Amino acid sequence: MKGRLLWKLLLVNVLPVIGVIVLVIWVAIDMLAADYFMVLMKKYMVVPTETHRMFLAAIHRYLVWAALAALAVALLLSYLLTRRLLRPLAQMARLTDRFAAGDFTQRVEVTTSDEVGQLGRAFNHMADAMARLDQLRRSLVADVAHELRTPLTNLRGYFEGLSDGVIPPRSATFVMLEEEVLRLVHLVEEMQQLARADAAGSYLVLEPLSLTELVSQVLALYRPACEARGLTPTLAIPPALDRVQGDRERLLQAIRNLVDNAVKYTQPGGTVAIHAEADSVGVRTVFANSGATIPPADLPFIFERFFRADRSRTRRDGEAGGAGIGLAIVKSLIAAHGGEVGAASDADGVRIWFSLPESRD
Repeated sequence: MKGRLLWKLLLVNVLPVIGVIVLVIWVAIDMLAADYFMVLMKKYMVVPTETHRMFLAAIHRYLVWAALAALAVALLLSYLLTRRLLRPLAQMARLTDRFAAGDFTQRVEVTTSDEVGQLGRAFNHMADAMARLDQLRRSLVADVAHELRTPLTNLRGYFEGLSDGVIPPRSATFVMLEEEVLRLVHLVEEMQQLARADAAGSYLVLEPLSLTELVSQVLALYRPACEARGLTPTLAIPPALDRVQGDRERLLQAIRNLVDNAVKYTQPGGTVAIHAEADSVGVRTVFANSGATIPPADLPFIFERFFRADRSRTRRDGEAGGAGIGLAIVKSLIAAHGGEVGAASDADGVRIWFSLPESRD
């Protein structure tokens, strides 16, 4: 591919230019220089026929040699420059084969700032994203295997104990087995929710909605959990920013995931605050909570599917971490509405938000 493209560029750029230059000079000599020569020959009483023929032959001969020399130099320089220009494209062709084999470690060497250099940087950016997604995929396999192994191992052990008569069939034992089964069911449901969120854009039912009503409905569901942890969530949405355009069920699901995160990751007695503000998209709804923060290195990835920041944000004792799908579901649902998501973290805690177009009705 590289060789064919290289010679095509050389033929297209060099030969027409050299040909036009030689043609112009050739015509100029025949039409102008030859006429001036004839005038001089007549002025000095010299028979011009043979001399004129020799003059044109010499000029044409040297013009041909000059054209060949110019063509050789032009081909050499164009070859070197074009080869250097096409080097990133050749690297991309080689790297795509490596990427297809699962090796995302190599990058294109970018040495220019022109269009080819921009293409090389875009290719490297794509490679970084692919490497990150591949790592997330590998983490997913490990995380899902871990999530499945623990309850399945517990279930297997207790069922073997019950079968062998080592463990008596008491009510508490069956309650614990039910909890393990529910963990498995919860993981499967999260995966299903993510699949539905990815396809949400194809079946949204958009209508004017009240943010205050949606958030209040979700907070009512979490009131027992908040009271148990000594939390009193606050809600501040100005009337001017209360109306958004969206699908009720999908937005309730996104809000539920964000409230669930805020409550579960806030230490007892902490604060959970929800408010709305205007931004470039329309209305930004912010979910802020005190407590454990998110490291800056993790912030760009918390909305990626299967990414788990549990190592930096620990849920309260006795709760199992999810598979890193909740915020990915939020991102997919909000993107289906034409909105955006974002997050920030500092010493005061964590702020996660989504922005939606404001309703005009």
